[in-house]
Amino acid sequence: MSQWQSQETEATPGRIALVTGAGSGIGRITARALGRAGWTVVLTGRREDALKETAAEIAEAWVVPADVTDEKAVTDLFGALRARYGRLDLLFNNAGAFGTPAPAAELPAAAWRSVVDVNLTGAFLVAQAAFALMRDQQPGGGRIINNGSISAHVPRPNSVAYSATKHAMTGLTKSLGLEGRAHRIAVGQIDIGNAATEMTERMTQGILQADGRIAVEPVMDAAHVASTVVHIASLPLEVNVPFMTIMATGMPYLGRG
Repeated sequence: MSQWQSQETEATPGRIALVTGAGSGIGRITARALGRAGWTVVLTGRREDALKETAAEIAEAWVVPADVTDEKAVTDLFGALRARYGRLDLLFNNAGAFGTPAPAAELPAAAWRSVVDVNLTGAFLVAQAAFALMRDQQPGGGRIINNGSISAHVPRPNSVAYSATKHAMTGLTKSLGLEGRAHRIAVGQIDIGNAATEMTERMTQGILQADGRIAVEPVMDAAHVASTVVHIASLPLEVNVPFMTIMATGMPYLGRG
């Protein structure tokens, strides 16, 4: 068996999507929603077994394990994608990590770097490679949707690395969006608040608030995030959604702090 596992023996023509962090959470749910909408979905992440579980419910899926923080791994991923399909129509740039909550004064530099490596450097490496492929393919163009966060606007306590990287994601989205105009590449960002996944389970048990209280927060079904991504992906490239916020209605965002 080759390094890259597939549910299909030949490349399938049509719309090609790449989802990073596709082995769990929002990545898995969104990849499956794209599959139901008729996309051929390339699934990447570090855990091949988890990616295969995601792929099992997608008609046209291709599993390509890769660590987005590894420049060579990203280069190899896009080399394989280019060789197989010759193009990429959609990137859902979703891989991310929250890291260990800690006050800024006590956060080890290694913990800071591990979050920055995934959330910012990894997001950049994947977006850079996708942008280059979309720019050069024929016909040219495509769409990149970066997974931001409510933390791209306001931080949670003890989340300096995560919040800093998500604020930086906004700058990445704006910069790529500006450059993309000349190449029919639409770049946007979806800022998600309290979608029910493994990462947000602690919110239903009680989580530290800005005023020092521990409070349970409402969550929403992550399927609503997935359907939103599918809708944005269905728009013509002449239409962009630069920024969108989707969140559980009652979460402490508008009044956070």
